[in-house]
Amino acid sequence: MSGRLRDDATVLVADAAEAGTVYGRGYFGTVASAGLTLDRFEAVYLAEMARLAVEDSRGRAVPWAEVYRQAARVEHGFGVRYIVYRDLRQRGYVVRATPPPAEFAVLPRGGVLHKTPSRYWVAIFSERVPLEMAQLFSLAERAQAAKKSLLLALVDEESDLTYYRLRRPSPTGSLEPKPLPTPTEGWLAHDRVTLFEPAAVESLGRGLAYGSRIGDRLEISLLEAGYLLETGQLTLRDARSRRTVSPDRFTKIVGRLDPKFRERLAAYRSLRSRHLVVKTGFKYGAHFRAYPRSPENAHARYLIQAVPDDHVAAWPEVAGAVRVAQGVRKEFLVASVTSSGEVNYLTLERVRP
Repeated sequence: MSGRLRDDATVLVADAAEAGTVYGRGYFGTVASAGLTLDRFEAVYLAEMARLAVEDSRGRAVPWAEVYRQAARVEHGFGVRYIVYRDLRQRGYVVRATPPPAEFAVLPRGGVLHKTPSRYWVAIFSERVPLEMAQLFSLAERAQAAKKSLLLALVDEESDLTYYRLRRPSPTGSLEPKPLPTPTEGWLAHDRVTLFEPAAVESLGRGLAYGSRIGDRLEISLLEAGYLLETGQLTLRDARSRRTVSPDRFTKIVGRLDPKFRERLAAYRSLRSRHLVVKTGFKYGAHFRAYPRSPENAHARYLIQAVPDDHVAAWPEVAGAVRVAQGVRKEFLVASVTSSGEVNYLTLERVRP
């Protein structure tokens, strides 16, 4: 089978019988009156697999390498996208180039073009390109609206591929909040708060899984203290001066210790409102780990990283976080916090399509 290479690096298969054969074996190309047009990915792939002989306008044979080079000259970033296209085709999928937001639409195995809806949208990223969190949220929302499963195909500097499934989850738990009937008193000492009242220690430490019980006292984090302060369950005194610490004063003190306290507290507040038990995720390199119910009766289900909604990350940062979460059988969540304090969630899961 042969086709004519055009200036835009697409290939036209004019012979009707040959065009039908190419199209019928994997749904390659687009049928038109002039014949079958193969896009750049299809042309390069079929030429590389020795399923298509490519000729120039004078009928001279064009080596596969030249077909590839011409496609790369015409389309910026072709090389990275072709790695993904080739891999998916090698896995037995029918792959078609698609308009934004994704690069490819992928049919389920055994699907029939124009009859079977595509299963995946595939968005492609290079390890070298910084990741804008807002872009991921936009991709996930548009895929969800179109009822597609969204795959991120990440190509590293050695041209190895890693796939991530991306979706918008609704993390929820079953621990009913039971606010304290009257505020308890806490003592602020630098980067932690200590509670001594026996009833509060019992209620918060055991029933609602706040902080750590050490002897007869309860040590709670600054985030827990901030949440209890704003919900009217805690009053604070400075452990050194014994003076009352107002919520505004507390926020200023903590802001100096933790510049990211605002978004972390917003994420903590949101997770607690979803009836989840929220504990530090420090040992896993995350901000939080969250349990669907009491940690005495359940394992943590989520690892959560809280970021501002304009956050820009490096891919190794994301890859490492997902790897750790899946290594300990937890779901990795990004909690994106807007300037108004609204929290949106995104989950990334490493998959093998």
